[in-house]
Amino acid sequence: MYTAQGRIDKSDTLAKYAPLVRRLALQLIAKLPASVELDDMIQAGMLGLLDAANRYQENQGAQFETYASQRIRGAMLDELRANDWLSRGLRQSSRNVDAAVQALEQKLARAPSEREIAQAMKLSLEEYQHLLQEIHGSQLVYYEDQEGGSNENSFLDRQSSSAERANHNDPLERMLESGMRHMLVEAIAQMPERERLLLSLYYEQEMNLREIGAVLEVSQSRVCQLHSQAISRLRVRLSESRCIEVA
Repeated sequence: MYTAQGRIDKSDTLAKYAPLVRRLALQLIAKLPASVELDDMIQAGMLGLLDAANRYQENQGAQFETYASQRIRGAMLDELRANDWLSRGLRQSSRNVDAAVQALEQKLARAPSEREIAQAMKLSLEEYQHLLQEIHGSQLVYYEDQEGGSNENSFLDRQSSSAERANHNDPLERMLESGMRHMLVEAIAQMPERERLLLSLYYEQEMNLREIGAVLEVSQSRVCQLHSQAISRLRVRLSESRCIEVA
């Protein structure tokens, strides 16, 4: 993997970790609309792998695969942002759900139910659940603040930027330094139990929609709806936490 000069051999690295790129692309593509092409994600991921090979230093304290995985995922998400695959209408719908959740949480001092959110948005329960299914996957890329416009940096982008100033070399360390993990844990702890379980199965256990549906005893489409709603709650909580931190 290393040359005679002690540097990473890029050709060997690309060949050795190509399966990792494909695996990460498949994990991501499973959570995105069908319009996103697997080959596009793999191509972006390979560029991320090459970037990791160029930047990696053994004294960073992280294994190369761990470091490369962060770079690969980041490159794939950058590709999704650059191609703006989500329609403006769906992004606005996603923000509308966030706004309704935020307003109701402030009013009720608890997590609002689906029916309450639907009523606040002047939708029937069926219409609201259909909307949740439509915006499923959008939250992986677009985490705009509630008041943010399309040209402003997102909440997560700002977190990454501030963390990068703290430690440029290690992506994992940047996230830890930013306090993002603590805010995320706190936000998840305040969510309804069913949605906490769904997020755990989806992101920690890496189950697919069918497997999660079997655990929750609901359909795959219902899992999509619950996931969209859970992510909206998370966005609201994280935005509020950030506002408190800044204040």
